[in-house]
Amino acid sequence: MFDMDAAYREYAVMVYKFLLSLCYEEELAEELTQETFYQAVRCAGRFDGSCRFSTWLCAIAKNQLNSYRRKHFV
Repeated sequence: MFDMDAAYREYAVMVYKFLLSLCYEEELAEELTQETFYQAVRCAGRFDGSCRFSTWLCAIAKNQLNSYRRKHFV
């Protein structure tokens, strides 16, 4: 298991910048960054270490953005 508070401090800016580079909307990137870490906490048991933690977070972030787009731009 890992310390999500420490992970947030270390990776939140990186996840935010990743999302911002995909959506170009600051508020949406902030909202999806929070949702990314919420989902990471919910699915922490699924992280198996087969990739870097930052890669796993970015995959969650991209999935969150895709879900948002499906929901709002159908």
